Amino acid sequence: MDKKRILIVDDDTDLSFIISEMLDGCGYESVRAESAEEAFDILSHKSFHLILLDINLPDSVGFDICRQLREVSDVPVIFASARTAEDDRITSFDIGGDDYLPKPYSMKELLSRINALIRRAYGQSGDSRLSFGDIVIDTAARTVTRRGGRITLAQREFDLLEYLCRNRNTAIPKDKLLSEVWGAFSGVEPSTLAVHIRWLREKLEDDPADPKYIKTVWRLGYMLEVDE
Repeated sequence: MDKKRILIVDDDTDLSFIISEMLDGCGYESVRAESAEEAFDILSHKSFHLILLDINLPDSVGFDICRQLREVSDVPVIFASARTAEDDRITSFDIGGDDYLPKPYSMKELLSRINALIRRAYGQSGDSRLSFGDIVIDTAARTVTRRGGRITLAQREFDLLEYLCRNRNTAIPKDKLLSEVWGAFSGVEPSTLAVHIRWLREKLEDDPADPKYIKTVWRLGYMLEVDE
């Protein structure tokens, strides 16, 4: 299975180097960024499975980064900071953070938190491949194939397809899809969801106008319908 990728955003270069070495030695692939600008530049051309985010950065505050991130991604975020006030912890969760680890912390505890969050977010290794009909989804490599041929999906298209596949044969309301795939605070309109559904149908269905799999549930939402 492909390695899970972790982005470390921290201006403490010595600490981030130690964390990176530890993660790489434990089977992860890590990338480091020392500022918000560098982090967003990296995120613009590479996807990650988890982000370890400091709050105090030279050009921004970690909270602002998380808010912007949640507009386009649901990637798990662990805040790691010397700021330990209760208000900071509450804010981190309110804006979409998944965990909060106060500094100083041990590498053992950090690794345990990362492992636990990766398991919750992506399941066990045996659950990395999903399929229906002639379509295979590799959630670790974030690839989709149809009849053995590679299908190119944008990040949000992939996330939407994966969520529908994990909840197959279940009618999912539009607002739940928007919350789960785009983020609870994204402010994305239902029309955006409809466009992404249309794009998925065009790429995956034999007849997008009469879809076999990705069905519209009248006045509710959508469902991936698969014969078990």
